[in-house]
Parts: sequence; C-alpha cells; structure tokens
Amino acid sequence: MARGPTFLLEKAFVGGPVCGVDEAGRGPWAGPVSAAAVILDPRRTPKGLDDSKKLTAKARETLEVEIKKKAVAWCVAFASVEEIAALNILHAAGLAMRRAVEGLSTAPTFALVDGNYRFDLPCEVKTVVGGDGKSKSIAAASILAKVARDRLMIEMDAVYPGYGFASHKGYHAEVHVTALETLGPCAIHRMGWSPVKLVLAGQPLKQSPLAFED
Repeated sequence: MARGPTFLLEKAFVGGPVCGVDEAGRGPWAGPVSAAAVILDPRRTPKGLDDSKKLTAKARETLEVEIKKKAVAWCVAFASVEEIAALNILHAAGLAMRRAVEGLSTAPTFALVDGNYRFDLPCEVKTVVGGDGKSKSIAAASILAKVARDRLMIEMDAVYPGYGFASHKGYHAEVHVTALETLGPCAIHRMGWSPVKLVLAGQPLKQSPLAFED
C-alpha cells in the first residue's frame, strides 16, 4: 500500500493537464484565505511532497522553492477579509481557488481539489477528501498556499503590532486572546468570527466556550 501522496489520481485523467488545488487559512480569526493551484511534471517532482500540516516550516519553505522551480505551472491567490465577510469563508475559499486556477500559465483541463465541496472552477473538478495526503499535485498546492499565507501574516505583524501574527498567523493562541481583549480587533480581523464578535460586544473571551468554535 502506497504511503503518502502519489500520482495515481492525476494519471486517471486523460486529455489535458491536471492541477492540484488547495487552500490555507479557513479557520483563523484574522487575515485572508489563500489558495494555490499547481500542475506538476511527473518527471521533475520535488521529493518529500506531503500534506503541508505534516511538514515543518523549514521543509515547507524548501519545498516551495522546488515546486516553483520544477512545476509546469503554479499560482497562489487570496480572498480578503472583506470578501470573507461578504461571501462567507467557504465561498471566499472558492474564490481564491478560482483565482489561482485562472492564474495558471497553462490552462488545466481537470482540477483535483482537496475536500468534499465542488467549487465552481474553470475546468472539470474532482473532489478528494484528504487529498493533500493522496495527490502530489494537491500536496504541492497545500504547501504553496500555506507558505504564502504564513509569509503574509508575518508581514502583517509589522503593520499591526501587538497581536503576535508572526507566531500564530491569526489562529487561536493565548497571546492572540490577550491581545484581542486588550487592544480590540484590527483591520484584518474577521469581524464575523465568534471570538471577535465577543470582544466587540465587550464579553470576556477567555471564559467563553463560543470563542473557539470557528
């Protein structure tokens, strides 16, 4: 039995290029959601591709360079906090995915998308639950999306100091809870998220079980 992502799903499609698509940042309380689309060359595939969550930050950054160097095509795109508020996080993630696929220098015929939701993309879509652990193309996309978003949140730490974005990237963390209660939300917080709404309502975040439902 094969371990880790393979090219079996990609090889099942004939008639055109296959891209892997994945997103990063659906759960954080702050920052945009990112997505990446990648068409890999099976003859020049970086070694060590896997679900981005299973890799160290250093490994992801090393693989990011290799993916961009060896891929047939790649693109990373974002949907902003304003778009998340307007569309909801699911459809904002889909918007970022569409932008990533449309931004590829080679148009794909098929897209392997991580998860079970069939987003409206400019090509035929196959959803793959746990796809970043099954498909090398999706794994590559998960790495690019994660590294790009992490890098952006590190930059946002300098723009909005005091929240600790460089360390937690907008996710739940003790320093983030304390900063929200002390400083209030900033411009890149997702105002519709339960923790942020609690702070805006003047309620103590640390004591509320609703603070961690998103």
